[in-house]
Amino acid sequence: MSSRFRKLLLAGVTGLLAVTAGAVGLRAAEAATYPNPGVVTGSTGAHDPSIVKKPGGGYLLATTGDGITLKTSSDRTAFADAGKAFPSGTSWANAYTGGSANLWAPDISYRGGKYLMYYAASTFGSSKSAIFLAQSTTGAAGSWTNSGLVIESTTSSNWNAIDPNLTVTASGEWWLTFGSFWSGLKMVKINPSTGKRADSTMYNIAERFVNSKSVEAPFVFSHGGYYYLFMSFDFCCQGASSTYRVMVARSTSITGPYKDRAGTLTTAGGGTEILATHGSIYGPGHPAVFTDSDADVLVYHYYTSSGAAKLGINLIGWDSSAWPYVY
Repeated sequence: MSSRFRKLLLAGVTGLLAVTAGAVGLRAAEAATYPNPGVVTGSTGAHDPSIVKKPGGGYLLATTGDGITLKTSSDRTAFADAGKAFPSGTSWANAYTGGSANLWAPDISYRGGKYLMYYAASTFGSSKSAIFLAQSTTGAAGSWTNSGLVIESTTSSNWNAIDPNLTVTASGEWWLTFGSFWSGLKMVKINPSTGKRADSTMYNIAERFVNSKSVEAPFVFSHGGYYYLFMSFDFCCQGASSTYRVMVARSTSITGPYKDRAGTLTTAGGGTEILATHGSIYGPGHPAVFTDSDADVLVYHYYTSSGAAKLGINLIGWDSSAWPYVY
C-alpha cells in the first residue's frame, strides 16, 4: 500500500467518521430542540384542543368529540371533565358527519359577554364538510345553542371547510381561517354582528404541494405588529405513527402574504418548524395560541407511545427577530 493511498484512505475514513459523528450530533441536537409538554393532570385526553380564559377566572377547554368535549381548569394544569356542549345531539350536522355525533376542532373564544364556538362537521378524508357556529352565555355543558351554518364545502370543492379559527384584529375586524389538504388554508371575513360571512371573498393563505398537500389546523395570532400563522404539516390521527408538526409563518396583513423565516411564501409550501416529534412525544399538532398573565401559551395535542391523544401545553417565547419558539 503506497503512502499516498494510505493517506487517502485515512482521510476518507476520518471524513466518514466526521460525517457520521456530525449526523449523530445533529440528530441529538434535533432531539433536544423541543421541550416536552408542560405538566397537566386530571382529564388530559384531548384532540384538537382550544382554550379560552373565563371572565370569572379559570379556563374552559373544548376538544373534538361526540357533541364536543368540554373540560375546565382553575390553574391551566389540573383539568376536569365538564360534559358535552351538545349532549342531545346535533341533527343539523348529520348530513356532513354521516349521522355520527363526532364533531371536530372546536375554536372557542369569549366575545361581547358570551362564548362563541366555531366547529367542523365532516368525515375523514372527505371535502363534504361544514363549519357551524354555537353560542353560550356560560360555556357550560348543554347550554350551547346552534347559530347555524357559516360555510360549507362539497365533494367537488377544491378546498375543505374544517379546522376553523376566529381572529379579531385590533381594529375590530373578524376573520375566520380554516382548511385542510386539497388547495390549502383559506380565510373569509366575518360580520361581528352575526358571526357569519361578511362577503363572498375567500383568501388563499397557505398551500403545500408535497405529502398529499398536507397542511391544516390554522391559527392566526397577533404579536408585535405581525400576524403569525400557526399550522400543522403532515399527518394526524395515526397514533404514535402520526407525523404532525407545528409550523409558523408571518405577515403584516392578516390576509397575507405569509412568509416563513427563510422568506418562502406559505402559498408555495413555506413554513418554519417550531415543534415536532421528539422522544416519546409523537405528532404534536393542531396548535392554538393565547396570551395569559404569565406568557403566551401554545395548546396542542400529541400522541403517546400507546397511541393515546393527549393535551399538550407549553409557553411561547419570541427571539430577537420576533419569531416564536416553544419552551
